[in-house]
Amino acid sequence: MSALIELQGLTKDYGRFRALTNVNLRVFPGVTGLLGPNGAGKSTLIKVLLGLVAVNQGTGHVLGIPLGTSTDQVRNQIGYMPEDDCYIHGLSGIETMQVAARLSGMEGTEAIRRGHEILDFCGAGQERYRPVETYSTGMRQKLRFAMAIVHDPRLLILDEPTTGLDPEEREAMLNRIRILSRDFGKSVILCTHILPDVQAVCDYVVILAGGTVRVSESLEFLLRMPSPSLHLNVHGDSAAFLRALQSAGMNAELTDVQQLRVDGLAEDVSGRLWESAAASGCVIRNMSPSRNSLEQIFLDAVREVQRANT
Repeated sequence: MSALIELQGLTKDYGRFRALTNVNLRVFPGVTGLLGPNGAGKSTLIKVLLGLVAVNQGTGHVLGIPLGTSTDQVRNQIGYMPEDDCYIHGLSGIETMQVAARLSGMEGTEAIRRGHEILDFCGAGQERYRPVETYSTGMRQKLRFAMAIVHDPRLLILDEPTTGLDPEEREAMLNRIRILSRDFGKSVILCTHILPDVQAVCDYVVILAGGTVRVSESLEFLLRMPSPSLHLNVHGDSAAFLRALQSAGMNAELTDVQQLRVDGLAEDVSGRLWESAAASGCVIRNMSPSRNSLEQIFLDAVREVQRANT
C-alpha cells in the first residue's frame, strides 16, 4: 500500500525556536490519529502539509506532489477543518457553504446544491438559514466540518473536531468520519487530545513530542500486548484470588481493586483460573484478552522526550 504522505528529515525553525526536528513519517490510506501535547509541533506539521509554511530542511510529498510545489493543487485535494472558528460575520450557514464551494471552483448553482447536500449529511436543519454567529458550539463544529468536505477532497485534516460537543453530537461526528472513510474511501488525519476518539475511529496512530515523531504505528499493533495475557474483572476477595493464582504457578498481578492481569492464553489457563476462583471464593465476572493502554503509550512517548531534555 503506497503512502499518501511521505516525509524525510523535515526540520522547521521559527527564528531560534525549532518546531520540527528531523521528522520522518509515512501516512497511509485510512484514518490516522495525530497526537501530541501542546507545543509538540502538530500545528506546524499541518501547515507544512497544507503548503502554508516552508521547511528549513527535508523533502517529501503529499498526495504524490512534492513539498513546496503546486500548493494550490495540494489544497484542492485536502479538506481542512481548523480548531478555531473561520466563518464570515453576517452570512448564514448555507451562504457560508456556498462561499466555501465557490472558492473550490464550483459554479453558483452547483455550489449551493452541494452546500445543501453536505449540510444534510452533517445533520443541519433549518438553522442553515440563520446567521452563523448565532450558532451553538456544536453547530459551528458541524459547519466547519461541512466546509472541509464540500469539495470532495481525497484527504481530510480535522483539528479537534469533537471538542466542546455533547456525547450525542460527539458520537455523530465520529460516525461521519467512519462513513467517509469506510463508504467513500476518504483518508483522514484526526488531530485530537481525546484518546477514546482515536480508539473509536483510527487505523493508525502518530505521536509527536518535542517536534519529533515518537510513535508511528497501526492502532492494532500498538494495543497488542507483547505477550498474551488475560484481563479479569472479579467479585470478591481479589487479593485472595491473586494468592491462589500464584500458588497454582501462574504469573498474575492486580491492576485495580477488582481487576487482575494473568499471563497466558484462555485455552491454556482457564482450568486453573476457575479452580483458583473457587478456592478463593471469588467470582470471575468477565474475562478478555489484555490490551495496552493508548493513554500509557502516549504518556511514555512524552516522558521519553522530557527525560532526554533534562
